[in-house]
Amino acid sequence: MQSTLPAAHRRTALPTVATVVVTVAALYFGREVFLPIAIALLLTFALAPMVSSLKRAGIPRVAAVVLSVLGAFAALALFSFIVASQVNELAQNVALYQANILTKVRSLKERGVGGGIIGRLSDVVERVGQEIDKQEPALPSAANTPKREPVPVEIVPRERPLEVLQSIVGPLISPLASAGLIIVVVVFMLLEREDLRDRFIRLVGYGDLHRTTQALQDAGRRVGRYLLMQMVVNVAYAVPIAIGLWILGIPNALLWGLLALALRFVPYIGPIIGASLPLFLALAVAPGWSLLLWTAALFVVMELITGNVIEPWLYGSRTGLSPLAIIVAAIFWTWLWGPLGLVLSTPLTVCLVVLGRHVPQFEFLDVLFGDEPMLEPHARLYQRLLAGDPEEATDHAEEFLEEGYLVEFYDKVAIPALLLGEQDRVRGVMGEPQRRQVAASAQTMVANLVESAQQEASEEEEPTLADDAEPSDAKDGEYEIELPDGTDITVLCAGGRGELDDAAAAMLMQVLEVQGAEASMASFADLEPNALRRLELGSFDTVVVNFLNQDSVKHARFLVRRLKRAKVSLRVGVVLWSGPGNDDNDACEKLATGINADFVADGMISAVLGALSKSAPVGLKSTAKRRPRRPPPRPKRALSATPAE
Repeated sequence: MQSTLPAAHRRTALPTVATVVVTVAALYFGREVFLPIAIALLLTFALAPMVSSLKRAGIPRVAAVVLSVLGAFAALALFSFIVASQVNELAQNVALYQANILTKVRSLKERGVGGGIIGRLSDVVERVGQEIDKQEPALPSAANTPKREPVPVEIVPRERPLEVLQSIVGPLISPLASAGLIIVVVVFMLLEREDLRDRFIRLVGYGDLHRTTQALQDAGRRVGRYLLMQMVVNVAYAVPIAIGLWILGIPNALLWGLLALALRFVPYIGPIIGASLPLFLALAVAPGWSLLLWTAALFVVMELITGNVIEPWLYGSRTGLSPLAIIVAAIFWTWLWGPLGLVLSTPLTVCLVVLGRHVPQFEFLDVLFGDEPMLEPHARLYQRLLAGDPEEATDHAEEFLEEGYLVEFYDKVAIPALLLGEQDRVRGVMGEPQRRQVAASAQTMVANLVESAQQEASEEEEPTLADDAEPSDAKDGEYEIELPDGTDITVLCAGGRGELDDAAAAMLMQVLEVQGAEASMASFADLEPNALRRLELGSFDTVVVNFLNQDSVKHARFLVRRLKRAKVSLRVGVVLWSGPGNDDNDACEKLATGINADFVADGMISAVLGALSKSAPVGLKSTAKRRPRRPPPRPKRALSATPAE
């Protein structure tokens, strides 16, 4: 019977500082090369399902790729053209809205909104400007008489038609060239997708084809699904926005709907920017304030519906990123590649997290940005107990109890957490104050769960275990718990050798109370030789002594004998906690026989079954006293007699 806890995560190998600096520098200074490749890669992930669908429909591969790419870029071109035309129309009408804005500003100043803050700020700015422009007076003289500066004359040459054409076409060459390059790269990536996959496998994962193939499939599925679902969500958000703005009479409603669609790809700040522009226009269009309020209400309602109804319904799986990772990734990619980096931040980081989840060399990426908890539940609970935060530990327990039973929480989370504390104590890294703090926090958590225990005890549906299940099967959530009824059974749960053992005893006591037993608690100090004589055992049927240290067998044998001598009809059990998944019934039965105990358990289920058993107590074996062996008699020396003369 080993005291082995669930295997902890192995230490993640972090990259060196030099590697990080070189990688970031390459991405920054080579952004002219890497940015088009990144856009092409994401478009390849997005268009790959469409190409596969066209191929299944009988269209040749080349034609399917060309149709998919041309359709996608035609949609982007149409989107850009509509936005450009709407912006041009808006620019021509800006002067018409200036009067309404000035009228609202004057009304705010006249009403003294905010205690005249606007007026006072204007006066402060004006006085500061006057103070800056003011010059020191100088004595009049010929030396300091200001000279008249010559008026600059600029000769503007007459532009030729070719130069005019060049000034117009020149700024468009770079974007068009980048777009053409992206189109070409996307086409070749889609055509050579299998070959690129094989090359990537050969480069990073030839030794583990299964893991690398799974990583590529996961990345393609996750990124493709994210982009597709995000597009559907954005369309479902933008269409009602455009229609609502058109009904309210906001000019260029189509423009704001398209911008809302595009800006929602930008995490967190995109929807805010998309709403601020129509709100400002609503302020400028109408003389009153009602249009502004109606526009704000439209965006708030659509944001609530999208975030709480549409997104949970459409997103069958999460992106795999933590909320903090999304923000950090947005900041990093924006600094690295500008506005396009902000738009691409989430899908790019999703690719990196998937890579880190399946390829050991990049595991640190999953640790830094993934949304899965890096600590196992029992380790998280121990960290909270070690920090002296029983309230958060209670919250952790209540989250578990929403779907599980109290016995499961103690068996799979709380007891393994105490075992971590016992291991630290044995290693000498936990001092006495810390040990007492962990034990006190655990006791407080148990006390906070009294209401949950009472509610579970009052439920009509009791936990049930399959008829053919054994206590050793109670692990990893693969069983239905069945615990016997403890009515009319009195049990004393006691700690064995320390405060942590007392905490384990308190958890066992609470589980026994849920099963209807009348359970009480005794501290390890009550079982010390001087105090054990004063312990009242008359009303108890069973005493269960708890040990978190597996090397406490000799002490357990001593306590079993003392307790059975104090009351002959008492059942005495010993729990040598070993964590879930380590149950060994044969070893427990053999050990129980060796120490003269009624039962020995190593987990919560076997401990409860032993404590609530109604079997007769095991009699105390008498030990024959050995008499000291007498040394063999020393041979008598014969007396020599001198013959008389």
